[in-house]
Amino acid sequence: MKRSKLVIAAFFALALSACSSNDSEMKTTTFPEPSFTNVTVHDPSVIKTDDTYYVFGSHLASAKSEDLMNWEQVSEGVHPGNPVIPNALEEMAETFEWAQTNTFWAADVIQLEDGRYYMYYNACKGDSPRSAMGIAVSDNIEGPYEDLGIILKSGMWDQPSEDGKIYDATYHPNAVDPDTFFDHEGNLWMVYGSYSGGIFILKLDPKTGFPYEGQGYGKKLLGANHSRIEAPYMLYNPETNYYYLFLSYGGLDAVGGYNIRVARSENPDGPFNDVEGNDMIDAHGKPGTIFDDVSIEPYGAKLVGNFKFLGSENEEVDEAHYGYVSPGHNSAHYDEETNKYFNFFHTRFPDTGEMHEVRVHQMFFNKDGWPLLAPYRYGGETTGKINKNQVIGDYKFINHGKDISATLKESMIIELKKNGKIAGEVTGTWEQTGDYSVELTIDEMTYDGVFVLQYDDINEKHVMTFTALSENGTAIWGSKVE
Repeated sequence: MKRSKLVIAAFFALALSACSSNDSEMKTTTFPEPSFTNVTVHDPSVIKTDDTYYVFGSHLASAKSEDLMNWEQVSEGVHPGNPVIPNALEEMAETFEWAQTNTFWAADVIQLEDGRYYMYYNACKGDSPRSAMGIAVSDNIEGPYEDLGIILKSGMWDQPSEDGKIYDATYHPNAVDPDTFFDHEGNLWMVYGSYSGGIFILKLDPKTGFPYEGQGYGKKLLGANHSRIEAPYMLYNPETNYYYLFLSYGGLDAVGGYNIRVARSENPDGPFNDVEGNDMIDAHGKPGTIFDDVSIEPYGAKLVGNFKFLGSENEEVDEAHYGYVSPGHNSAHYDEETNKYFNFFHTRFPDTGEMHEVRVHQMFFNKDGWPLLAPYRYGGETTGKINKNQVIGDYKFINHGKDISATLKESMIIELKKNGKIAGEVTGTWEQTGDYSVELTIDEMTYDGVFVLQYDDINEKHVMTFTALSENGTAIWGSKVE
């Protein structure tokens, strides 16, 4: 049986340079021009079964793909006849009654020891953390799923909560946004939470999928006082021996400044630290505040936020519309067959309102063991040995910063010069440190990352790119102007 989320070190033989995820002996040659078919799944959570990737999200939406580029919608909307749960409003009536809603939020699916697929569903009132989370099961990944019952509730105002104390939304969690995963020793966990009292983790019974008794809401990892932190997702890297906790900060709509962050720990239940060594348990709003973004901005490495690549005078296509608005609620996956890491998320786009689509970006790990997102969506690229002449030249440059803001970070033009200098709208130095690894120093800040040849699907051509992360957890991207 293949456990799509169980990542065990003994099964992997990673040939990594700078802790990246592909064969360093491969030459960087132009790969075939890819095609893309897009789908809409908000809050996509990934699971792979056989040769097919599935993403499950909010509102009973799901989609599948065999190549991570061409997606097919499987389901969408809570209504009679949805193949995932055909009669959800009746079967989960208790959930909807408690949450005072008629739709689901971010679902997560995992395959357990009995070979069946377990969906962790959740529903929330929305304007308060009154939520219910439950489990449904199916023999088929596409459904139909049958309800096994509610496992957690939140928002029971002035009543005892799951831990026996009177529910307090500044401290207790909102029971939504689950991610269920096996650790490298085979233990089953669920990390969850959104805003309110923060992000929590529970230990589960791998035979039933239900939480072990006596844990209440579990252990808090970070957050409190309604700070805008949600959508936790865990990934274990056997090469670095760290658990990576991905999070989304900010608001999910087009003006919310949604952005993806990450912290790591040697243990699945923490403590988690960011690049600067900050303990993530301190990432929370000040007492008495709501949505105190200033207090949480310093915590966690920010991998992607709002950005826009501007077209250059040397390009035939105006690329001003290429960018992301409020990218977030990601999941992550290591593919054993291709030896690649991937990041899945939904995003909105400049000047298109609330319309959103799924995007998949390949993910790499730098020499310090921190994840990096490739600048462009996955198009079949593979890292490999490159030479200096391939990378010198002009680049469209993005600095994602550490802010939580609706402002689009527009690209600037910089030049990686042959003598190791960086010129243009930012200045500094750069050095190729391995077959495809790079170190850049800009404004006395060091960024460690990789070069990778990618497909720019706006200009329909292959371009050299770089992605790197700084000592304070700021991501930068470069896309070469040919």
